[in-house]
Amino acid sequence: MFGIFFEEINHAGAGGLWAELVSNRGFEAGGPNTPSNIDPWLIIGDESSIIVGTDRTSCFARNPIALRMEVLCDSKRTNACPSGGVGVYNPGYWGMNIEKGKVYKVSMHIRSSDAVSLTVSLTSSDGRQKLSAHTITGSKKSFAKWTKIEFNLKSRQNNINSRLQLTTSKSGVIWLDQVSVMPLDTYMGHGFRKDLSLMLANLKPQFLKFPGGNYAMGNYLRNAFRWSETVGPWEERPGHFNDAWGYWTDDGLGFFEFLQLAEDLDASPVWVVNDGASLNEEVSTATIASLVKDVVDGIEFARGGPKTPWGSVRAAMGHPEPFNLDYVSIGNQECWMLYYRGNYQKFYSAIKAAYPEVNIISSCDRSTISPSNPADLYDVHVYTSSSNMFSRTSMFDNTPRSAPKAIVSEYAVTGNDAGKGTLVAALAEAAFLIGLERNSDVVEMASCAPLFVNDNDRRWSPDAIVFNSWQHYGCPNYWMLHFFKDSSGAALHPTNIEISDYDQLVASAITLQNAKDKSTYLRIKVVNFGNRAVDLNISVVGLANSIKMSGSKQTVLTSSSPLDENSFEQSEKVAPVSSPLANAKPQMGVSVRPYSLTSFDLLLEASEHASI
Repeated sequence: MFGIFFEEINHAGAGGLWAELVSNRGFEAGGPNTPSNIDPWLIIGDESSIIVGTDRTSCFARNPIALRMEVLCDSKRTNACPSGGVGVYNPGYWGMNIEKGKVYKVSMHIRSSDAVSLTVSLTSSDGRQKLSAHTITGSKKSFAKWTKIEFNLKSRQNNINSRLQLTTSKSGVIWLDQVSVMPLDTYMGHGFRKDLSLMLANLKPQFLKFPGGNYAMGNYLRNAFRWSETVGPWEERPGHFNDAWGYWTDDGLGFFEFLQLAEDLDASPVWVVNDGASLNEEVSTATIASLVKDVVDGIEFARGGPKTPWGSVRAAMGHPEPFNLDYVSIGNQECWMLYYRGNYQKFYSAIKAAYPEVNIISSCDRSTISPSNPADLYDVHVYTSSSNMFSRTSMFDNTPRSAPKAIVSEYAVTGNDAGKGTLVAALAEAAFLIGLERNSDVVEMASCAPLFVNDNDRRWSPDAIVFNSWQHYGCPNYWMLHFFKDSSGAALHPTNIEISDYDQLVASAITLQNAKDKSTYLRIKVVNFGNRAVDLNISVVGLANSIKMSGSKQTVLTSSSPLDENSFEQSEKVAPVSSPLANAKPQMGVSVRPYSLTSFDLLLEASEHASI
């Protein structure tokens, strides 16, 4: 039922969830014409001692740009290099967080016209504090051809605003390409930033939808996410410009990595494919066949045996067993476009012919689904104000109970009271999710959007998780999701609220089993979207004498103001607070605070059906 939707927006992946510390590691971000902009790389030294530019001499055919450093100074007195040498440095994504005692794997490709003495170091942002260093040396013959160098650096100190330096005091020409710094300590050892991954794991997501909405499409098709260009050795991936959100992505976080992350989170992958449409372009149905084949090939990469053409590529990447890719979403809400329906049918037919068990998600609404335009699920996006989101708790109440079911893959409160993530926005979304729980017979999945934002690059607000190079916090809507993380697979019970002159309450009840101790609980969730405290009498019918006197608890998400937000300084200003619930019983009085989400978890003798 409840999962997560990842889009490469707000530097969510590049400089975020993907742990690579070097930005523009292949020097491709400046485009194919050389010399090009090497941003954010900068030069150490001046034009009298070094000239730095790009050329097309890389050993990688799909990303031909390399960095060329012509060092004019030397260690000799007549033309001595500055103290510390000359070269280039990379600040990463608004500073690299380097931690004392941690080990970082450095990888790069080097070619030189002469002998090499290149010092690779992690330093403070001004270069004065040396955290760790290693000098690469070799003869002219050793580096006459492109050579891959790998080694580890262990930091002696902490610095949250570090950079990578490549310096030399030896004259000559050195070429560099595919320069990478990755922490060895990543989530499940698969390259994901550990603290951010744990934030996701703690939500117990049942699915992971990726790689995005607009990011999958691109503003123009040349910048769409192309899965086949994001697999295989990372050095050989060309990367692409994320024109939907305005920054370069080197595609270290590619199709394989998304599938791996879903597996690591024990979540079902949901792949959003490019269906031949961008925001400004469209491929006609008459010429869509090659893109259809490309998507079927992508499914083979995920699901095929290790000896199939694309399954063998996956196996070579270290995953011989297939991934459990059971959901494919055709496009990103572009049903309104001229060729979508014709193209969709081509994709549907080809995928079902090759993989009949794969569930196919349509971007069109339910009214368009028919035997001649079939779908297993249809995608719904809801972006609206907090008051309207609260009212949408009944959005699916009157939906016909026949197939197909909905996936509400993007929902969020937007507008004035959404801020950067407010309590009132989280409460409105909680009421909406309670409505989805109540209608789980016609809604199969739900996920908020966007998931992440790097605080240095806010392209969209609000978001669930905010981070920079070394910190993170969950917004109120992130903490709200914790109230629903046990709902998937739980048993839903009917509820009824009887209160006069107050329509700001929404409630639901489920029975769930605690994964750790296997205890069974009746969880009653109540959203109070108004400014009044409310006293309620809870009456549980059908569970006589089955609620234990001890072991129950209540958890409350609230704050002093409905517009309160979290921050790096007050990361849990709005966060759930739990306390024991004394004298739990089938008939009991409780109080819910203004602007609050409250969960009453009643420990049961055994799991039973009930009505509340």
